[in-house]
Amino acid sequence: MTETIINLETVNPIEFFGINNSKFEILKRKFPLLKLLSRGTQIKITGQPDEVNAAQVKINQIIQYLERNGHLSDSYFSRILGDDENGDSPIEDPASNDILVFGPNGKVVRAKTQNQKMMAQATEKNDIIFAIGPAGTGKTYTAVALAVRALKNKSVRKIILTRPAVEAGESLGFLPGDLKEKIDPYLRPLYDALDDMIPADKLNYYMTNRIIEIAPLAYMRGRTLDNAFIILDEAQNATDLQIKMFLTRIGPSAKAILTGDLTQIDLPKNQKSGLIKSSKILANIDGIAMIKLDESDVVRHRLVKLIIRAYDKDMEREDELEEKRKTRNIEK
Repeated sequence: MTETIINLETVNPIEFFGINNSKFEILKRKFPLLKLLSRGTQIKITGQPDEVNAAQVKINQIIQYLERNGHLSDSYFSRILGDDENGDSPIEDPASNDILVFGPNGKVVRAKTQNQKMMAQATEKNDIIFAIGPAGTGKTYTAVALAVRALKNKSVRKIILTRPAVEAGESLGFLPGDLKEKIDPYLRPLYDALDDMIPADKLNYYMTNRIIEIAPLAYMRGRTLDNAFIILDEAQNATDLQIKMFLTRIGPSAKAILTGDLTQIDLPKNQKSGLIKSSKILANIDGIAMIKLDESDVVRHRLVKLIIRAYDKDMEREDELEEKRKTRNIEK
């Protein structure tokens, strides 16, 4: 007889054991000659050495799957246990391909649209991704989910989230509080996304220990960011020099996503958005992916799609009028 203990600290125990221990019962039926006991985040296995080893292989496969995907259905749990005995990892669960991360209280964060799924696929093959599209298309939310997944999978050691602190109609100087209190509202969407994906106590631990950093873009100057997943949100409000500064911070073992909406540029009229230029001159570089999101990716209120469409049409009309004015001036 032999005895071993397997720790489940890296996965959600509810996902491993199942509701009312449904998955744990499947595990017991698979190994009827073993004595299996669950104690918090541990499983104690007692039995003959070959049976114990076989159970360890299957349990480790399940743990690895949950670390990658966060969620595992009862049926696929059974499928893993029924897989051949060579110890190879089973194929991916088709029902879980669009799952990005598993959040608190059983919340499943998915790539809901085709372009969001393309963002997820692009991160597997590229180190820098530009995700450009209108409001409500899930650019920021999907990017944060991909960063959290990378952290949970131990692909990176930290997450760095940044935004340009550009005034969108209001003046920073008139806001109350110190610099942090003035800037935090600009970073609030990033905090909100993290709240959906990481339990409050763990998020507080990550923030306190700088495993997750949220800071204005200006704070990135002079740093080298390696072994990190870096997101530049609202990149349309970064200047050409700021975009260049950000991209040249990236270390050899880092990934970066730049998100932006070219219809919501808040820079002063005498400054051009660096996102416009960078998305053009870097488009054909191997290792950089360009993902364009549109109204079909909007996951907010149904009217948001119609609003985006109306503004796009108005912008097209203005561009046509501007071209006509230029043509008339040339003819004169």
